[in-house]
Amino acid sequence: MIPAIPNLLSLTTFFPLFGAVVIMILRAMARKDDEAVIAKNAKWISLWTTLITLALSIVLVAGFNRSNPGYQFEEHYQWFGPISYHMGVDGISILFVLLTAFLMPLCILASWDSIKERITEYMIAFLLLETLVIGVFTSLDLFLFYIFFEGGLVPMFLIIGIWGGKDRIYASYKFFLYTLLGSVLMLAAMLYMVSVAGTADIPALSHFAFAREVQPFLWFAFIASFAVKLPMWPVHTWLPDAHVQAPTAGSVMLAGILLKLGGYGFIRFNLPMFPYASDMFAPLMMGLSVIAIVVTSLIAFRQTDMKKLIAYSSVAHMGFVTMGVFAGNQLGVQGAVYQMISHGVISGALFLCVGVVYDRWHTREIAFYGGLTKLMPHYAFVFLLFTMANVGLPGTSGFIGEITTMVGSYKWGTWVAFVAASGVIFSAIYALTLYKRIMFGEVHNEALKKYPDLSVREIIIFTPLILATIALGVYPAFVFDITTASVDTVVATYQAVIGG
Repeated sequence: MIPAIPNLLSLTTFFPLFGAVVIMILRAMARKDDEAVIAKNAKWISLWTTLITLALSIVLVAGFNRSNPGYQFEEHYQWFGPISYHMGVDGISILFVLLTAFLMPLCILASWDSIKERITEYMIAFLLLETLVIGVFTSLDLFLFYIFFEGGLVPMFLIIGIWGGKDRIYASYKFFLYTLLGSVLMLAAMLYMVSVAGTADIPALSHFAFAREVQPFLWFAFIASFAVKLPMWPVHTWLPDAHVQAPTAGSVMLAGILLKLGGYGFIRFNLPMFPYASDMFAPLMMGLSVIAIVVTSLIAFRQTDMKKLIAYSSVAHMGFVTMGVFAGNQLGVQGAVYQMISHGVISGALFLCVGVVYDRWHTREIAFYGGLTKLMPHYAFVFLLFTMANVGLPGTSGFIGEITTMVGSYKWGTWVAFVAASGVIFSAIYALTLYKRIMFGEVHNEALKKYPDLSVREIIIFTPLILATIALGVYPAFVFDITTASVDTVVATYQAVIGG
């Protein structure tokens, strides 16, 4: 029996912020000539803070009633006007809380030696980002959601702009402006919704019948924000630049968590709140989804930078998410949630794999490498596992997400599933070609012989990712058992309105 912890959801959400405050206090109290000690303390405080947050999220999942489709661990306090501090999780959002808490300690460990400057500020930025992202998934008030949703832009903007590559300023501003401009329309739509419904409560708004003639405008306002965040084709162009310039841990958070905010928003807002508009524009979303899957897979094949290739791969895989969501059936939405969880683990691991060689040789150019299986066999095994998971090998989590969304989409339209399946073939081509070019052949670059195989710290980082990828691949019921009740409720409400 797990003991009840008061305000467990708020504690999980804001504990990383508490860790950031502790770091700032210790820094203010320390002498200026103790910079090395301050940085070391910041690393350890960040690591322990994220590990405790992970433990709290596990307690949340362990105490979650899987048969209850509603929100649990709710906290509701009136703030002002129609706005309240309303927190809660259902079977969909709780897994994203767990995913965020799972990836964050790995990000801290991945940054342990690679970040050399402003280490304290870097750790504070990541802890702040964790609180803001978890807050997105736990918010049940429209404006509270917006505060967390937009607040996450700030630490990510700083992470890319300060600790990124040589073109980091350009990439950080492009990331910030793309995502912010789309959210302005969403805020306007939120203000209208509250004025009409008289409440900012998300569960209440999910059952409020907005006029049919208004729904398309509200739907597009939310899509403008979520499509950029996901990102959907053709508003995806900020992502490759952001990934290439971001530090390794920043790329892990971008691909593993921040992209999921868009897909989560589709399920939480567009589908239940604007069902007529979602049904009306489903063909458009399906078309854009399959274009993303095919076109960005072909673009990925032409990349010479490993990070940029994986970034385009992420756009393609997010196409399966939008395809599943707007199929509007149980299998499609269920598969979309699973695909987001799976992609969060696999893409995060792939960016960490790139970070391993970048930390050693400070280049991501594919042509620089070759023959690494002879020099780094353990690394070659890890990279192969996540490459195969990324292309959907049965027995890995990538297979479950893709096949479920395609089956759900097949029920919506056979042509969608057919084109999406061709995208799977393309992804296998570019992923295996990348692996062949960097792992096999002769060692033509003498510089590659300079560094050893995976370190103990790197093995510690990859071990939980390997276990998660395989466990979710052979036992998908862990996710489906938690999400089924909540997904069924969302889909039943949607189909009841559109007559599905």
